[in-house]
Amino acid sequence: MFVNQEKENIDRLKGMVRRMRKMALDMSLAAGAKGAHIGGGFSCMEIMAVLYGEILNVDAENPCKTERDRLLISKNHCTIAHFPALVEKGYFLEEELNSYSENGSRLIGYPYDPSIGLEYSGGSLGMAVSVGIGQAYSAKKKGQPQRVYVLMGDGELNEGSIWEAFMAAAQYRLDNLTAIIDRNHLCYDGGTEEIMAVDDLPAKMRAFNWHTITCDGHDISDLLRAFSEISDDGPTIIIADTVKGKGLSFAEGRPEWHQKAITKEQYDLALRELMEGVE
Repeated sequence: MFVNQEKENIDRLKGMVRRMRKMALDMSLAAGAKGAHIGGGFSCMEIMAVLYGEILNVDAENPCKTERDRLLISKNHCTIAHFPALVEKGYFLEEELNSYSENGSRLIGYPYDPSIGLEYSGGSLGMAVSVGIGQAYSAKKKGQPQRVYVLMGDGELNEGSIWEAFMAAAQYRLDNLTAIIDRNHLCYDGGTEEIMAVDDLPAKMRAFNWHTITCDGHDISDLLRAFSEISDDGPTIIIADTVKGKGLSFAEGRPEWHQKAITKEQYDLALRELMEGVE
């Protein structure tokens, strides 16, 4: 797969990440006492930016075209990263983010709405990779060009259905299927290796006959390199090493920020940290 790894493109994607982080902070503050899934949203911000900014063959002007790529968000506790990415891609205006978490909004819970780029409703962990396998297998049988991508969480790997799906994807040599694991090492109630260890995840995936790539999930250049190495001889998995709550000093690596309300003081601090990080 050709991926533009030029410095100008990397800088463009970094700018996209900064805008997405600002939108995510605004959404989180607007959610008030209901809170937001801040940890898992900020851990995959760069992944979302690279997917929508460089990788996915999608068109917001023709969102339901048959040949579009599909992105299924299996770790659907990351809407504060996903919705800003959809804004950046032009599926809807940034102003609509003001309705986040409100009753009647298109941007609440885990909606399914391909007209605004939401291909999978999520919520039930461990299912999206199986859906992705069905879509990828169907596309190959029909001779259609689209690729299927599935973004997963590492805590989600506790689900047995995922490992059955991994076997099936390899069995059918689905070279049009790519899974990305947000390897932030935390789930809702603690560290992944304490709750249910996955140990050497790359070795496990190679044993399941997936082309396995590892990268720094917060490094745009390394993410682009990873996507450029997608296999044309079976399914690919990209294991992106990340930090839950990345970029928020009060939330980084802290499981309680899986879902939590942000205060105005924390919001202001996060904005200062975001601006200080501008290169």
